[in-house]
Amino acid sequence: MATDRPEGATDEEQADARDEEEDVDTSHLDDIEDGCGCAEVWDHLSEGRDD
Repeated sequence: MATDRPEGATDEEQADARDEEEDVDTSHLDDIEDGCGCAEVWDHLSEGRDD
């Protein structure tokens, strides 16, 4: 039976990794459309950057 976890990772380590992923703040990307490319992301992020 195949699993999604890396070889040797325990169930607890898997749960910790999922919790860390959920804690990531991605609000700075809220105005970007799904499926856009890296150039659009770069432009969006650099517009709000102070020089």
